[in-house]
Amino acid sequence: MERLPSLLSPLSSFRSSVALRPTATAAVARFQIARASFGSSSQMEVEQFKFGPYKIDSKEVFYSTDLSYALVNLRPLLPAHVLVCPRREVKRFVDLTMEETSDLWISAQKIGRLLENYHKASSLTFAIQDGPQAGQTVPHVHIHIVPRKGGDFENNDEIYEAIDEKEKELKKTLDLDKERKDRSMEEMAKEADEYRKLFS
Repeated sequence: MERLPSLLSPLSSFRSSVALRPTATAAVARFQIARASFGSSSQMEVEQFKFGPYKIDSKEVFYSTDLSYALVNLRPLLPAHVLVCPRREVKRFVDLTMEETSDLWISAQKIGRLLENYHKASSLTFAIQDGPQAGQTVPHVHIHIVPRKGGDFENNDEIYEAIDEKEKELKKTLDLDKERKDRSMEEMAKEADEYRKLFS
């Protein structure tokens, strides 16, 4: 435990009010992320969000911190397939700062837990496509979170193919094209509003 302060010193540089706060118990240190915005849609409506070259309507965003945000998916593979992104436009995972990486994964964990419970799922898929050859089509780091239920794919690993393949390859291999239609803003706003309530 003597090394704990030296291991934590790089984490002490968390920006703004997203900060690690140690609370000690016996020999274990716990940390809490301070000040995440879960709540009102009116608060998020004034914020600007970008996903690579695309402007994201704040109605699609249901969770945000100073460093990350989560949005509903235009073309979900399964119900509740959402994305978590850093606020800063970063193309590759290796280019995130330590603070952004921590916040991104802590946000993904929190969102995943709540969506899994809300949708009565039994598992979660977390996936990142890091670079064009890995299947990344939007040049902005993002984590796919997909709540899973038994039998949602015939072969469980097809989810990775579905996430990785480009749209025309999806049509050939999994025939998901018919199911993966762009949703309306109204549908996405309704889903995001549902999820915002989970965090209040």
